[in-house]
Amino acid sequence: MIQLPVIVLMSALHAGLSIAQQYPLPVTYDTVIKSPVDPSITISYKTPDARTCATAFEAQKQYTGYVNLPPFTLEPFQQNYSINTFFWFFEARENPETAPLTIWLNGGPGSSSMFGLFGEVGPCEIIEGPDGSYTTQTRVWGWDRSSNVLFIDQPTQVGFSYDGLRNASVDLAIPDYNGRDELKEPSPLPADIPEWRFKNGTFATAIRANTENLTTIAAQSSWHFLQGFLSAFPQYNPGARPHSDTVEPCHIHLFSESYGGTYGPLFADYYQAQNDRREKCEISPQALDIRLGSLGIVNGAMDVYASALFGLQFVYNNTYGIEGIDLTTYENAISALDVDMGCRDLVTQCGALARLNDPKGLGTDEDVNNLCFNAIYNCTATAGVAYSAGRSVYDFRAGPTVGPDVALAEYLNEEDVLQSIGAPVNFTSGSYTVANVFQYNGDSARGGQIAATADLLARGIKVALIYGDADVICNWYGGQNYSLEIASLVPAYKTAFPEAGYADIIVNDFYIGGAVRQYGNLSFSRIYDAGHQVPYYQPETAFTVFTRIIQGDDISMGRNVDLSSFGTEGPSTSDHKNIAGPSPEPICWIREAYLSCSEEEQAAISAGNGTVKAGIWYPSGEDTPTSASQDQPSVPKPQPTATTPVALTGAYSATSTPTIKQTSGASSLRLNFPFRLSRRDIPAGLVLLEDEARDRGRNVQNGLIGGLAAAAALLLRRKIYQGPFPDDGEKGPIVVKQVIDEAPAPTYFGRPITRMDPILEASPRPSDDMKDRAATVSSQPVPMPTTEEDPFVSPVQRSVSLPQGVEPSTRTPDRRPTEVVQAPLIPSPESGVVAPFE
Repeated sequence: MIQLPVIVLMSALHAGLSIAQQYPLPVTYDTVIKSPVDPSITISYKTPDARTCATAFEAQKQYTGYVNLPPFTLEPFQQNYSINTFFWFFEARENPETAPLTIWLNGGPGSSSMFGLFGEVGPCEIIEGPDGSYTTQTRVWGWDRSSNVLFIDQPTQVGFSYDGLRNASVDLAIPDYNGRDELKEPSPLPADIPEWRFKNGTFATAIRANTENLTTIAAQSSWHFLQGFLSAFPQYNPGARPHSDTVEPCHIHLFSESYGGTYGPLFADYYQAQNDRREKCEISPQALDIRLGSLGIVNGAMDVYASALFGLQFVYNNTYGIEGIDLTTYENAISALDVDMGCRDLVTQCGALARLNDPKGLGTDEDVNNLCFNAIYNCTATAGVAYSAGRSVYDFRAGPTVGPDVALAEYLNEEDVLQSIGAPVNFTSGSYTVANVFQYNGDSARGGQIAATADLLARGIKVALIYGDADVICNWYGGQNYSLEIASLVPAYKTAFPEAGYADIIVNDFYIGGAVRQYGNLSFSRIYDAGHQVPYYQPETAFTVFTRIIQGDDISMGRNVDLSSFGTEGPSTSDHKNIAGPSPEPICWIREAYLSCSEEEQAAISAGNGTVKAGIWYPSGEDTPTSASQDQPSVPKPQPTATTPVALTGAYSATSTPTIKQTSGASSLRLNFPFRLSRRDIPAGLVLLEDEARDRGRNVQNGLIGGLAAAAALLLRRKIYQGPFPDDGEKGPIVVKQVIDEAPAPTYFGRPITRMDPILEASPRPSDDMKDRAATVSSQPVPMPTTEEDPFVSPVQRSVSLPQGVEPSTRTPDRRPTEVVQAPLIPSPESGVVAPFE
């Protein structure tokens, strides 16, 4: 599930921390080995029960476990703690021994990649079983259709990853913004608190010094993790193929989401730097080369200033015809971004000071930390009107309180699940400890993401930006301009990429899922009717685009083309208009009570009233079923059956444009994690590059603090509603009864769920289904602006300009788009900041 991206306060991301129902039992592993390439690294893993995550085929192997890094592995960073990084690996459905390897990272910072596994791209999804418990079934469009997939919980203390173990008691009625350092020691159930509200569990220590506190440091940790994992599982190393004694450089595909717009580029940049160091014999020759084949960024935030700018632009003028703010508010906020000591000014200063005082990205210079922290806060506060426009910042079609279930947190804290995967800690969906330390050090404002991505492109690595067009916080306007800025830094792409037109993304014989601009190894895809987490909303489109990227094909149609000279053809702008639909009804999830429940419900929970079934809170006196509703369709075994209408293998290649272009409509809605200002105080003075600027900053600061306080008061009062399970649009194809017209309306334990009518990308009866949906959509149209009123204006496409004095070409020599270059990375002192737009 999506985490609050960069431009907001990262701590928000996954607001409600998922707390366990009981202490995990002691765990054992099938295998515990030392890494063949680094004996200090220990890998402990097991094969989980196949029912824990039901794959398409019984023959598919899966492994869960930990890679342990001892203290001081990350020197010169002061790592005085052990790093135990959790992973979950799945073989591809076909030919896993020769399939590519894809790594998936969720963002945050602090969000677990289990959201990506169970809610977006993994082999399975969580459903309600016939006995009222949660179970899993195969996800039709899981990315294991075309790749081996590795999910990693990082950095330390995220998800199932931990430094050390700590037992604690948690009251689910009390939000925890500062990390578990403020939690109570384990205790018996208090007399005045119901059992469903009070949990004991085992967690990471929540010590803020015991986690990687910047992306540059997390990149080092991930590199060591991959050294351990790939050496323990050489059969899945793409560089070590069967019947070969030669280990070639490992080409992997790295896909990251949301804050992954920072993770992905900087992780990949570090991997390449380590490859260069290995060639120079600066590190052990036993180290494995980790070379990327592709970098995919899904609705990622790559620049703090640009995120704020385009968030405002999108809310004012978008393809859904929804005006979130008026012209005056929009213009005032845009102007405020560029004032002295404003967002752009502070971001520029942050990058410059970081390069000067903290070039290795260790987070040890407090002047840099404070300045970059203030830059993030200023940008967020200035753009706050976009985030408080009365709609979800993750899906603009929905109100600010719309979201799906939190069944993931319930399921992954079940005793048998924890035992199956070998987790000694309870599952935590989002770590405030990690979010806070990243924010405090101003991680995202330090810059370097665009320049690092351009360098990867110049090296011959495929770079793909994928953006759902209903997202606000990391919207497609920003993604489009990131792609243009990346292209502008690589001479071979500077002109050719902008000149490539937008082509339809043909998903199947009946559906166009978006529009793509592609030249060579660089692509930008706008996915229609998708919010922040594209694979959740449009699973088949996301899978199709993913497969075409890693295979090096034409993303529009899936054709095998020569990327060195290929470019899409079509209009220079993507002007497709969308139709929004109604929002679903709310559900009060006890593990997300502060965000998903109304003020009245929260008061009742605090008073100990009501009851909880399957993680859902019900008021006292309401009929609450003790098991699944008798009217609910039964859930089949999570294996493919002969009646499954959609094949569980293969990818679509188009030969022509569909005659039926069903492309727009309201799809399933996603959880909104309202951002929240952290509890760190604003420093008494802003750290500036010039002494005289410091006094000027203090004058501005008084107004800034007031604005931040107002923003905090507004944002913290948001509520959350819950919608359908992830990938709901694909459950029809795999759950046979849901294909039948008279199938009952879905429920959670007897409680009806109102869903937005999705536009299915694949249908068991495509012709009839498309006609029925077209009639449904047209019968309840959402008013769109007319030409006389306020027509949609395509966002300005122009390259982001660099700060004065920065020369972008030092890291990006002119090369053919697909030419892989082994030359060492040329360091660039100016690559750390991108100050977008003149």
